[in-house]
Amino acid sequence: MSGMLIRGAEVIVTMDGARRELKGADLRIAGGVIAAIGPGLAPAPGDEILDAAGCVVTPGLINTHHHLYQSLTRAVPAGQDALLFGWLQTLYPIWARFTPEHMRVSAMTGLAELALSGCTLTSDHLYLFPNGSRLDDTIEAAGEVGIRLLATRGAMSIGESDGGLPPHSLVEREAAILEDCIRVVDAFHDPRPGAMIQVGIAPCSPFSVSRELMRDAAILARDKGVRLHTHLAENDEDIAYSLEKFGCRPGQYAEDLGWTGDDVWHAHCVKLDGVEIDLFARSGTGVAHCPCSNCRLGSGIAPVRAMRDAGVRVGLGVDGSASNDAGNLVAEARQAMLLQRVARGADAMSVREALEIATRGGAEVLGRLDDLGTLEPGKRADIAIWDVSGIEAAGAWDPVGALLLSGPTRVRDLIVEGRAVVVGGQMARLDLGRLLETQTRLARALAAG
Repeated sequence: MSGMLIRGAEVIVTMDGARRELKGADLRIAGGVIAAIGPGLAPAPGDEILDAAGCVVTPGLINTHHHLYQSLTRAVPAGQDALLFGWLQTLYPIWARFTPEHMRVSAMTGLAELALSGCTLTSDHLYLFPNGSRLDDTIEAAGEVGIRLLATRGAMSIGESDGGLPPHSLVEREAAILEDCIRVVDAFHDPRPGAMIQVGIAPCSPFSVSRELMRDAAILARDKGVRLHTHLAENDEDIAYSLEKFGCRPGQYAEDLGWTGDDVWHAHCVKLDGVEIDLFARSGTGVAHCPCSNCRLGSGIAPVRAMRDAGVRVGLGVDGSASNDAGNLVAEARQAMLLQRVARGADAMSVREALEIATRGGAEVLGRLDDLGTLEPGKRADIAIWDVSGIEAAGAWDPVGALLLSGPTRVRDLIVEGRAVVVGGQMARLDLGRLLETQTRLARALAAG
């Protein structure tokens, strides 16, 4: 693998332990790893030179919660004004018609959208497998796009006839779920530093699987050494369901079944109370904060300030493209900052704290801070380059502040493991125009059906 020298950046935002910001500095990549950072670095023979004048360079952003398949069902009219449970019941019958082609194409579209917004690692929560679809479809898509993927094998086992939300066609037998979890972990999970593909185990939610499956999934994940993920405490309906069905709040339910610890992260957590926040802080349990989706579904404002102050690990998630309905991760960081200010005042969260949550915060939540999330020698070369010389940031006194306060919201260049994924604002490894033609054809057919 040839090297690269990123030269003359306006600012390099390292997100290292001292949160250093280096003006006019260079960054050298060798073998997919950051070799050096500082002023006046000399290229090695054969290095590609990348001029970063007028640019802010950050660690690649990290997305801790997504449903990539949902990019085929954006702005569905019947679900535009529904709360979570009603929204799901509207969309489940549509998703039940998906095929492996739908899964693969929608994943590629969602991954490309993330890459263009500066994302180098994303988690994906796939919990339905209609008509022969498999987690393998999403993993294949990530390989084509070129960004890192933590693919979580989700599941639903309690259908409408048993008091759950999903239709019977989308639920699976619990024994079959566990068998396929073993298959995909054995086939695809890479535990090594620098891994491009990892696998986690992720029953969809407490209202779509049994207590037994939650417990067994936790046991299996620890036996296999992989991470655990689910939705938790997303809105008032979620809390009411937990109290009625389980006789306790979601945090207690999670703790009772082995779903706390530094190998666990929960999506949303909008309605965590003080006791649950303390539990997550003590146990090292992570949270994927999804501010745009929480707004879109009217779920509320997650207590991120209280979580961070208590020591809870918090990352960002764009959530599904049917409940956001976008997949722009830097825009998600801006929204996270703005919502905390709405809830707690203008000094509740700074630009730099929101950017930290989007980078090293996500790496902590996904267990990758040893190799990702900061720009330091020895870390993997996952780098976002933002051109702040355009109209979005024109007149900005602070180019780092401009990233979230004004823009841009699209990277100029994105590098993953030392390889270019976005070049000059365009996808480097796939024909995006042809992909979007296929995406549009599939979406229109779903709508017509």
